[in-house]
Amino acid sequence: MTRVKTGPYRRRRHQKLIKSMQGQFGSRHRLWRRANESMLKSNWYAYRDRRVRRRELRKLWIIRINAAVRRHGIKYSVFMHKLDKANIQLNRKTLADLAVRDPEVFSAVADLAIEQ
Repeated sequence: MTRVKTGPYRRRRHQKLIKSMQGQFGSRHRLWRRANESMLKSNWYAYRDRRVRRRELRKLWIIRINAAVRRHGIKYSVFMHKLDKANIQLNRKTLADLAVRDPEVFSAVADLAIEQ
């Protein structure tokens, strides 16, 4: 079997990676080894932060619902419990959106929950 040298193929692979790391600072977009390290790290950060973003959005929704419910004189936890008892199945994302964009509808939902 003949020997295959990887020269052009390796160069093509390296150049593809270096091109994908454009915008990185210093040697991270010039040198293959540093660019590879940077790419691995940035992919890990992207993977991790997709999960962190969900956590942060849930926190934001809870803060918005709490602020809207306080105007009705009850706490967030009590409101969520009353929603559950009233069998109103709206998730936090929808409730937060209603609280911000359509306060009248949110007030109607809150009044239904508070009556229970």
